Amino acid sequence: MAQVPQTFFDALAVRTWCGLALTALGRAREEIDAINVYPVADGDTGTNLYLTVESAAAAVEAVFAAHEVGGGDRDPAGPGKPSVAEAARAMAHGALIGARGNSGTILAQLLRGMAQVLAADGETPHTDGQGLRLALRHAAEAARQAVAHPVEGTVLTVASAAADAAETAAAAVGDCGDVARAAYRGARAALAATPDQLAVLARAGVVDAGGRGLVAVLGALVETFTGETPGAVAVSGAAFEAHARVADEAAEECAAEPEEDGPAFEVIYLLEADDAAVARLRERLDPLGDSLVVVGGDGLWNVHVHVDDAGAAVEAGVEAGRPYRIRITHFGAGDVHTARGERPPRERAQRAVVAVVPGEGLAGLYADAGATTVLARPGEPPASGELVEAVRRAHAREVVLLPNDADLRHTAAAAAEQARTEGIRVALIPTRSAVQGIAALAVHEPERRFDEDVVSMTSAAGATRYAEVTVAERQSWTTAGICQAGDVLGLIDGDVAVIGAEVTATAETVLDRMLAAGGELVTIVLGDGTPKSVAEHLEHRVREAYLAVDTVVYRGGRQGSLLLIGVE
Repeated sequence: MAQVPQTFFDALAVRTWCGLALTALGRAREEIDAINVYPVADGDTGTNLYLTVESAAAAVEAVFAAHEVGGGDRDPAGPGKPSVAEAARAMAHGALIGARGNSGTILAQLLRGMAQVLAADGETPHTDGQGLRLALRHAAEAARQAVAHPVEGTVLTVASAAADAAETAAAAVGDCGDVARAAYRGARAALAATPDQLAVLARAGVVDAGGRGLVAVLGALVETFTGETPGAVAVSGAAFEAHARVADEAAEECAAEPEEDGPAFEVIYLLEADDAAVARLRERLDPLGDSLVVVGGDGLWNVHVHVDDAGAAVEAGVEAGRPYRIRITHFGAGDVHTARGERPPRERAQRAVVAVVPGEGLAGLYADAGATTVLARPGEPPASGELVEAVRRAHAREVVLLPNDADLRHTAAAAAEQARTEGIRVALIPTRSAVQGIAALAVHEPERRFDEDVVSMTSAAGATRYAEVTVAERQSWTTAGICQAGDVLGLIDGDVAVIGAEVTATAETVLDRMLAAGGELVTIVLGDGTPKSVAEHLEHRVREAYLAVDTVVYRGGRQGSLLLIGVE
């Protein structure tokens, strides 16, 4: 369906832009991942940018949904719509808390810089072409200030070029469409020149991956204001023939050059701290490693750095304020920081299972069943690079990948595609909960033909209904009505079905609703801190009311929810 162009940068334009940017990055994700050679050739820049914008778009949708429920009329555009300031701030906040990787963190600061102009208080609204020009300039400057040591030939260069071109268009009294077109053209020209500014790009024969992502985002801005879809963007000086081959060759070349070896860990966390503490944090982190980017403000920051001592980076955050959503990724085997030939080769297994699990208890359960696990702590979903590393670690010719989370579908798909370029046969089973993964793993038989095993595991997962009992963090609208902060929520197959005041009673209601459609086995996974008495009550309920149904209980550890329930 054709996009209806927006005239001014109002709340609807923010919403439209986020949606179109997400679609554009979704299309370009694999291409961007494949050309990712700087600052680390870990093949996940496209996915990180996608996840960053996905978080921004979700935050904007939440603001619109809240106004629809509340029936507010704060914007002249009509009742039930947020103001441009609310939408822009939501976009910036969503990007900040969801920022992934080096480029995603910089993109979050670019969006925050734009939001600061769009949401600025005053009598003159910054929603026309001149306002867009100001927003793009402020965004480019804010991003540079957030990076400890700016490097030309990166997304920062592309952002500055976009702002320069936008100023020229705005000087001619251009509207938002004219300014967006000019910014896009300036960004494309700067992107094409990045190999001349950064040696690692020239050696690989590709443009900067982060800059390529920003061009996609600006292309979505053009479509927002004109309805036009910009053409394809070249990612290399010559025809782009083999994404994975280019990235692999670049990684091998970098690994062969000791002088380009870098830190072993990527550390990212959100931080609640004041400006003075963050200034001291920058000084503390800078000598520890490289790729230091600190973005945010107003008491909330996103900290990204590559270091050898991950503990010291986290400790610095503790000294500065309250770090949380701490995520530490090791640049593992096969990436730019790993020397070749350190370990003797070992024979590959024929088949393996790689699974994302939400808690330490389930990680042990899956490992006991022979799976290679990736731990997803609450609020810290793994990036595609981590999943690719887990597939490599499984060291098998054939791999069955269980994401165990609906929100990981794009990340898992990106990881599977990357692993396939390395000659590994990967089947992605779209499990949406760890209990579905348990059901799939229970019927896994490595001796069967690969396709037959995948079909059997997929059928077992699909036949398993899943539920989650958790606590609402804030007031919000749900499919079961409006919940308040502190309410106990029962989600069945991803949708809120029960809103209660007490854990055991809510869990029993959820279980009864699931078993109303039949079942033979109930799987209960208790979260860390959930009393064992909850499981005992549910087991008793099954014995008393559902005589032909068996029950099994596991301890999941710190999994983010009070308990998970599966019914097969």
